Amino acid sequence: MKQINTLIMGAAGRDFHNFNVIYRTNELYNVLAFTATQIPDIEGRVYPPSLAGDLYPDGIPIHDESELETLIQELNIEEVVFSYSDISHENVMHKASKVMAAGAHFKMLGGSATMVNSTKPVIAVCAVRTGCGKSQTTRRVAEILKNGGKNVVVIRHPMPYGDLAKQTVQRFATLDDLQKYDCTIEEMEEYEPHISTGTIVYAGVDYEAIVREAEKEADIILWDGGNNDLPFYKPDLLIVVTDPHRPGHELEYYPGETNLLMADVVIVNKIDTADPESIDEVRWNIRATNPDAVIIDAASPIKVEDPSLISGKKALVVEDGPTLTHGEMAYGAGMVAAEKFGASEVVDPRPYLTGKLKETFDHYPDIGTLLPAMGYGGEQIKDLETTIAKTECDVVIFGTPIDLRRIIDIKQPSVRVTYSLQEIGKPTLTDVLKTYF
Repeated sequence: MKQINTLIMGAAGRDFHNFNVIYRTNELYNVLAFTATQIPDIEGRVYPPSLAGDLYPDGIPIHDESELETLIQELNIEEVVFSYSDISHENVMHKASKVMAAGAHFKMLGGSATMVNSTKPVIAVCAVRTGCGKSQTTRRVAEILKNGGKNVVVIRHPMPYGDLAKQTVQRFATLDDLQKYDCTIEEMEEYEPHISTGTIVYAGVDYEAIVREAEKEADIILWDGGNNDLPFYKPDLLIVVTDPHRPGHELEYYPGETNLLMADVVIVNKIDTADPESIDEVRWNIRATNPDAVIIDAASPIKVEDPSLISGKKALVVEDGPTLTHGEMAYGAGMVAAEKFGASEVVDPRPYLTGKLKETFDHYPDIGTLLPAMGYGGEQIKDLETTIAKTECDVVIFGTPIDLRRIIDIKQPSVRVTYSLQEIGKPTLTDVLKTYF
């Protein structure tokens, strides 16, 4: 039997999951490499033998995606499996064209084959783009279920940026666990808000092993999705969040449109700050695409510690990193606070950038005058701290999901912006959850 030489294109998440559930024990295929993008410093590593399984005793090398066409030629790759998210349909096909021109098949895996079945009910919260508001939606769902007496365990989409073998199954119950697992800023932003409300969080690399552990202590599994990726588990209820600040994107990005087509419930978020015409466009696209879905209107109102620190001041605005980078958002909660409370100026951080933050702006030149809270490793965290310290401003506004002042030293006066999901009108998430659980 001739094996099919295979390469998996990814970004340290969906790619590993697809390998684990489809290829790890499948002798029809010979996975010779992963490629990585979106996440800094992933390439040059190896998917370890302990995760790769008996068919791959040496593990599987991880290369930068820039080497893709060369790898296809050198490794005689027959199939390339596209396995990451939040990329426009147009760019997906540009990548497909390169793969096919290099002589390989371009392959995408369907949802049902990659969704693990759980023995417990699963609610999945996904989105059509990064930065729509999945996190606050997941927290709101957890709050409703816990108030109803349910024991909820959150499983978060993977962000395995460290030692993959040590990250196979991770359980977060206290803030000390964040340090135990040497979490990045991006990981802390997703886990800490759940932990702070008493919700157990699981994450890691092997998501079948993860759910088997979570099932031991959960009445309901709550999937907290990443980017606009599909759920890793077969959901009993799929909630998908849309963003009228980016109307039309719900039909233009992979695999967000797939989420929209599968959704049981679609949330139109941020209607308190979006244009009415954009809200109408998103609603129209939902109805045209998935007429059976329940639509819930929602807002993400902000709360600011001390608005007086912003009024009339020169402000450096620090926003969630992935939302500004591959999420392509022009602003976040920090900018909303700066405008609402009358900052005299939003200071451009670009003259003060240090180290790897310069590379981030080179790769994502449309970020503009905001500073993304990039922290995929110790070096990036230090670069963020140094850049903020060098920036000439009166106040630093943090619109990030966690309080970065707990992690980095801030010399200037600073203020934190928080936000939560608020349903508007009927139906509400409570109404929907009552019909399912």
